[in-house]
Amino acid sequence: MEEFKKMFDISIGNFTLGNVFSAIITLVICIVSVKLLMIFISRAVNKIHAEKTLLNFIKTGIRIVLYIVSIIIAADSLGIPVTSLVALLSVGGLAVSLAIQGFLSNLASGISILISKPFVAGNFVEVNGVSGTVNEVSLIYTKLFTVDNKIIYVPNSEVATNKITNYNSQAERRIDFNITASYDTPLSKVKKALAQAVDAVPELLSEPKPAIVVSAYLESSIEYSVKVWVKTDKYWDAYFELLEQAKKQFDENGVEMTYNHLNVHIDNTQPKDKKL
Repeated sequence: MEEFKKMFDISIGNFTLGNVFSAIITLVICIVSVKLLMIFISRAVNKIHAEKTLLNFIKTGIRIVLYIVSIIIAADSLGIPVTSLVALLSVGGLAVSLAIQGFLSNLASGISILISKPFVAGNFVEVNGVSGTVNEVSLIYTKLFTVDNKIIYVPNSEVATNKITNYNSQAERRIDFNITASYDTPLSKVKKALAQAVDAVPELLSEPKPAIVVSAYLESSIEYSVKVWVKTDKYWDAYFELLEQAKKQFDENGVEMTYNHLNVHIDNTQPKDKKL
């Protein structure tokens, strides 16, 4: 027994073999405790209705904190001054945060986006002049697929600090379509042609009711506004079809569609000679 005790008193640098053994046992217990604790934490976190990316980040953050605490506990049992270790970690953390502040800004913005959910995967959005379908919202970048099948990675800090237009957040959208006609064409005739154009597009909704109004009197024409509603996923099909039907119905109803032109008048009269 005495020999066994003496073995634990053997010094290894500034530490005894007993302290090292105690620290190892403590660290093993802490690691096992962390793994068991993370099982319960994961179950609790998974019950939160949030993006999977955010949930994984929360669980990873908790796991890192628990492991750091385990290392501090093991270091304390080894005889290392915990105060000095905490101070060292604080200084190191400050230095790292200053070096990667751009990364941390994107990270914080990514968490904000995942919590507030201004858009989700599958939405067509416009952010900071860039538009596309959201493919993935990660903690650092938002991945967009453009209409011509390019991939754009937008830093989350730009997404969070700029205006976001989400074109898919609502089930229905309104098409606002402006067109001009000659002053010589009666208002009722133009409105009738536009109403026929609206009726010829099956994707357009009857409720809310379409609106066809005079919106402006321009220099050489009258501007008409057509406001109609459509299911969001049919927006562009209905929009392009409405453009074609408007021209078709104008032609069939004899409505002149105006365009910019210049009239030149030539004066052929000769000036009279002036007497000096």
